[in-house]
Amino acid sequence: MGQPVLKNQGISEPTSQLPSATGDVSVPLLRVLRPEEMDDAAANLPEKIPHSEGSGSSPSVVAAAQAAPTAEFLEQLAEESQRLESATPQEILQWAVQRYAPKFSMATAFGPEGMCIIHMLSEFAPETPIFNLETGYQFEETLELREQVKRRYGIEVEYKRPETSVEEYERMHGGPLYNSNPNQCCMDRKIKVLQRAAQGLDAWASAIRRDQSPDRGKAPIVGWDKKFGLVKVSPLANWKKQDVWAFISKHQVPYNPLHDRGYPSVGCWPCTRSVLAGEDERAGRWSGFAKTECGLHSSD
Repeated sequence: MGQPVLKNQGISEPTSQLPSATGDVSVPLLRVLRPEEMDDAAANLPEKIPHSEGSGSSPSVVAAAQAAPTAEFLEQLAEESQRLESATPQEILQWAVQRYAPKFSMATAFGPEGMCIIHMLSEFAPETPIFNLETGYQFEETLELREQVKRRYGIEVEYKRPETSVEEYERMHGGPLYNSNPNQCCMDRKIKVLQRAAQGLDAWASAIRRDQSPDRGKAPIVGWDKKFGLVKVSPLANWKKQDVWAFISKHQVPYNPLHDRGYPSVGCWPCTRSVLAGEDERAGRWSGFAKTECGLHSSD
């Protein structure tokens, strides 16, 4: 394509002409380095990266040489996100796979939204690595759904576990921490686990919908996830609850039977209850606490 290939500098892959959801555009395949990679990359950087007219190069390729994404990098993500607003979830996922595979992954709690994405990926990118944060507190119905995914799609979802077992963790804290400090419990058994799992990845898919909560209402289709140092892709951001269940019904996607028992949102069993008529779909999570998010998808 005429663009300098910045090999062995940790900066970028060469620009490729890749099909997009709404047209063919030349987009640099960017990867922002993590702090532990910065010293080696900085030692190999030229004083100035050339930018030739008509080469397709973008100033945002230098984002990879920063400890945090540059304004140009974030602007490019925002432009891609806006362009994908009218795309289907399948087109958004195809866009993500084409740009970031094999360093594109998905984390799933086997919710109905996540099951839709697994079904979509099985049709055109079944090799995409998918993992589950196995806290040790998940419902048996949730764990069984992992086996259904393997039988139905031939996809084995990998468990990512905390460093300590439930027994060890509760012994360390003098009992179940979810009773007194669910924020810390989520931090130790979910967020820290995902931070480790994110090492080596460039992008990940989430199954959040904007209408689920005020915080999720701000989610872009594509954005920078500063908490985990990855590009975050939310292909179902524009979907409503009825869209999810219509897709599940149409394609006979397996789902957690707890959803038929009054659990619209399923997390760890100690912190999840069924909801009452008229309650928000996430009202059953951390009931009794001023908490509606584990922290994986919150902006702070």
